[in-house]
Amino acid sequence: MHRRDDARARRLARTIGGAVTTIEFRAESLHTSTIAVGRGLMLRGLRTIRRMPSAFIPSVAMPVFTMIAFSGTYFAITKIPGFPTNRSANWFMPLGICFGSAFSGIGLGFSTIRDIETRFYERLLMAPVPRRALIVGPLFTAWSRTLILNAFVIPMGLLLGARFTGGILGVLALLTASFGIATISVGWGLGLAFRFRDMRAAAIMQLTVFVVLYVSNAQMPMWLLSGWVHSAARFNPATNILRLARQGLVSSSAPDHMAWSNTWGGLAAIVVMASVTLAFARRGLDKLDK
Repeated sequence: MHRRDDARARRLARTIGGAVTTIEFRAESLHTSTIAVGRGLMLRGLRTIRRMPSAFIPSVAMPVFTMIAFSGTYFAITKIPGFPTNRSANWFMPLGICFGSAFSGIGLGFSTIRDIETRFYERLLMAPVPRRALIVGPLFTAWSRTLILNAFVIPMGLLLGARFTGGILGVLALLTASFGIATISVGWGLGLAFRFRDMRAAAIMQLTVFVVLYVSNAQMPMWLLSGWVHSAARFNPATNILRLARQGLVSSSAPDHMAWSNTWGGLAAIVVMASVTLAFARRGLDKLDK
């Protein structure tokens, strides 16, 4: 009698175990991976460029305008003794690219606000996907847009007279700074979008980009700055990122040319600021989801 009961108990346990395994498998199949969802959101973001080019054109027009306007207006700055390059395009092309990368990032904040206002984002929140995918998707989109931006602006800079004195490593340094600023801007833009949930956040996004990039060594080296601007630029992380971007474009005889101090300082600024802004975005998403 006891043996029959034991056999029945074992069969029941196997049946229940199989059912639980089946349920878990089906749940896992519904729970799409972060990379797959991120890729889908990236493709949606890239299709938006074709449908709404006005949302992407400013991120390309801004660096070109900045590079042309500043290189022409302030070309005489290269005549200052000790200036790190004799080509104004070498100095201002990285600034233009960093501006464009920043706008590529906060542009995803604009898109997110539009999705929240049209209630499309509610569908994303109800979907059986990892929440981090809603951060990774815009991040992939910003990187794709930044790649397009650099593919367009760098040749334009070369036509205007810019030259990479650091070779391929100089190009890599500029691209690292560009993608780093795009990453930081995505986190900042998403964080503001999740908290304000309307276009009030757009003004803050744009204002902070201009303030952070201009209150730095954007237009001239640190040793030419004075007063409160010098003090602010000294503690501004964008200063180190711009040093990283420019180190492959300054004269080979300049102290900043492919200097390790510029490399690690820029990388550290990117890692710290990206971690802070992406955490800011994730906390905002968690509050939006409640």
